[in-house]
Amino acid sequence: MILNQDITSAGVKVCSRCIYDERVNGISFDANGVCNYCHQVDELKDEYGTGLDKGNKEIQSIVREIKAAGKGKKYDCIIGVSGGTDSSYMVYLAKEWGLRPLAVHYDNTWNSAIATQNIRKVLSALDVDLYTHVVDNKEVDDIFRSFFLAGVAEIEASTDLALAETMYRAASKYGVKYVLEGHSFITEGITPVGRNYFDGKYIKEIHKRFGKRKMITYPLMTFSRFIWWSTVARIRKIRPFWYINYNKEDARSFLEQQFGWQYYGGHHLENRMTAYYHSVYMPQKFGADLRNNTLSALARNGRLSREDAWKTYNTEPLIEEELVSYFQKRLGLNDELYEQMMKAPPKSWYEFPTYKKRFERLRPLFAVLAKANLVPMSFYLKYCFPSKV
Repeated sequence: MILNQDITSAGVKVCSRCIYDERVNGISFDANGVCNYCHQVDELKDEYGTGLDKGNKEIQSIVREIKAAGKGKKYDCIIGVSGGTDSSYMVYLAKEWGLRPLAVHYDNTWNSAIATQNIRKVLSALDVDLYTHVVDNKEVDDIFRSFFLAGVAEIEASTDLALAETMYRAASKYGVKYVLEGHSFITEGITPVGRNYFDGKYIKEIHKRFGKRKMITYPLMTFSRFIWWSTVARIRKIRPFWYINYNKEDARSFLEQQFGWQYYGGHHLENRMTAYYHSVYMPQKFGADLRNNTLSALARNGRLSREDAWKTYNTEPLIEEELVSYFQKRLGLNDELYEQMMKAPPKSWYEFPTYKKRFERLRPLFAVLAKANLVPMSFYLKYCFPSKV
């Protein structure tokens, strides 16, 4: 992290439009100093018609397709929920559109009390059923511990993959063909791969090398399962916020007023493992602060000046009291081992077996699947092209 708060004397090249700097994986700048990630957002806005008539008409067409496909079924779509802003508002929006969603939650047993209450408040008020997969806490802690001992950045990536697999399983169980995801490239960007990679083989290999327990309750998504869900089951992944004019701050205010929903203090802080990853692990071990994703988006959209975004980026992240001791206790890490691993040279995902090269070889297939909403477009853009590492 750069501690100098003055963007004009940062000591590194910073995008002239957002606050991504030259240390971001795969970054490049045009003649005007604008980074390739800003251009990527512009291209996606044009493609999806985000916030325009084109985008609104397209999402309404998709909604009609969802209703038709779900006719006669108890549910017509799946929505993953975490208790955070985006997923909570996604449930509300689906109901407003006349859809019959089933909320799906992967409980990695590290939820904050606020997140749990937020899920209950929103779903109860909207009369939405909840499907939850609860992983064995000792098993999932062993997976988290194995990633920590491996010294790689993606210590909580197993949660993201497990939620995706859990949503697919719920969709299959109830015969649902559509999964709605509350992601917005406008408010979050598309995080560069860098130290943000995960797939089923990566998780399995790290756990096999450093873990002690068997994977029994953890819903691992292998390559074959991913292909099955996408090409045989043909369960579509839709991200409505890519089409509409979505504002996270307005959504948060609405949720608070409408449902008594409670803010948890920062982006991704609704889960204690995710909070540790963002507030402690990445800044202290890797010198990386992923707040630049959201802050860059705010600057890019003109909702925050680049100077103020840079200043916030260079303040210390919010760290929940006793968060580190809680992390150590749950994972069985004494002070000596914890300090040893935090000071050890960082490892990277490309030092371990993954599906990455396979994704790249199958890029033409995934391009077709992404266009058909059978895999997320962000997956195609991040995982199917060679990475600059």
